[in-house]
Amino acid sequence: MNNPNVSAPQLNGGQQLALKYFTVAMALFVAQIVFGIIAGLQFLYPELLYNTLDFNVNRMVHINAMIVWMLYGFIGSVYWLLEDESGTEVVGLKIGNLAFWVLTVAVTIVVLVYLFIQYGPGTMETIWFINEGREYIEAPRWADIGIVVCVLIFFYNVAATFMKGRWSGISGVLVLDLVALAGLYVFGMVYTTNISVDQYWWWWVIHMWVEATWEVLVGCIMAWGLMQTLGVSRRIVTTWLYIEVAMMFGSGILGLGHHYFWIGTPEYWLSIGGFFSALEPIPLVAMVVHSVYDAGTHGFKSNNHPALAWLIAHAFGNFFGAGVWGFMHTLPQINLFTHGTQWTASHGHLAFFGAYATIIIAVIYIALQKSRGGVWMSEAMPGNGWKWKWSLALLNIGVVGMTVALLIAGYEQSHIERAIEGSTWAGYFAAQMHKWFIQAMQWRMIFGWVTLAGVLLLMWDLLTVGKHETRVIKSLDHRPLPA
Repeated sequence: MNNPNVSAPQLNGGQQLALKYFTVAMALFVAQIVFGIIAGLQFLYPELLYNTLDFNVNRMVHINAMIVWMLYGFIGSVYWLLEDESGTEVVGLKIGNLAFWVLTVAVTIVVLVYLFIQYGPGTMETIWFINEGREYIEAPRWADIGIVVCVLIFFYNVAATFMKGRWSGISGVLVLDLVALAGLYVFGMVYTTNISVDQYWWWWVIHMWVEATWEVLVGCIMAWGLMQTLGVSRRIVTTWLYIEVAMMFGSGILGLGHHYFWIGTPEYWLSIGGFFSALEPIPLVAMVVHSVYDAGTHGFKSNNHPALAWLIAHAFGNFFGAGVWGFMHTLPQINLFTHGTQWTASHGHLAFFGAYATIIIAVIYIALQKSRGGVWMSEAMPGNGWKWKWSLALLNIGVVGMTVALLIAGYEQSHIERAIEGSTWAGYFAAQMHKWFIQAMQWRMIFGWVTLAGVLLLMWDLLTVGKHETRVIKSLDHRPLPA
């Protein structure tokens, strides 16, 4: 039970809707990890759940659950900050709530189809109602349209609210980014029988949707989160947000080229893409470092240690996962051998967790602090806050461990399958059965269990953190926007 000395939380409409999104996001996060565990076991025991939940279906659910829970987390994060940033009530909140329920029902139906129907005869009916067959965006066509409609409603809520209230640097970047968030997904629904053209448009969704629009959206959330947790200057975070947008246009679009070479476009795209795709996370790291320095200079203190810790984890997880691992993997001289191996999975695990999962968890801790009466969530927490510390440690150790294990497996594949065997089917199977590959997958499995333990501990902490706290904090917004 909550402490009776703490007043009941006063949540605005946008924040109440945000909590719904966060709840579904965390449920899907757990599902993603569970299906990931099953996929890891199937690498070691291929007969596991054969003809019941085959690896291709299990992997599809694992990846799609990740993409959808992160989308839920981002939408929830924006709804949480929307009224505070705009200074007015959310416009169109009823249709926003309706969109949440429509999206949630659609996601539930799609997952059930994935699990129990799985595939169809390869006709237009299959594309519309079962599976489009495009990796990472396998959702059937009706669900694609529903996603775009729900994101457009979300865009309307955000843009109309800021137009009614006040604008800021954060809100301006956010609204423009949401146009791309809805618009770019449409390219994933372009139908063509030419596989190279189809893959061209597919990469515009996979790369630009995730590595461009999501990165800018994360920058907006990060800027707001740092002001809430540390009370740093709006000028500092806005400056770095503008730099992030400039880097996205200067590097994110050109960075798309590291995919182009493999679908028949000119060779120069591989070099251009390999270099520029590594530059995107740099401004976000600089934003955090500058903010922490500013907070120390002015004697600001954080009243939400879990949120601040996850924000810092995000900055460096993004830098290493998307930046360092991405650069190492996409350099043309290396990508020639690593493309399509577990090296790619190594980069993907660290990048998605470091760049996106961490920032969503940070905002959820910010939301829980207010939803439980604005309680103190810093030093000397009841129980000493061991659950959030251990969940933070286990999740990061687990993901980094899987990343390194997959990197070793990818190196073995690149050496045997590509360099020695020359990308033949014989080379593929030789690499898959090599003891180095099997050992790496065993270590990946061990760290997968560590990750699952971290997720379960995180869920426990999210359900209980702050419930027995009696101290109440004041707002850290030292620099409010002018009216």
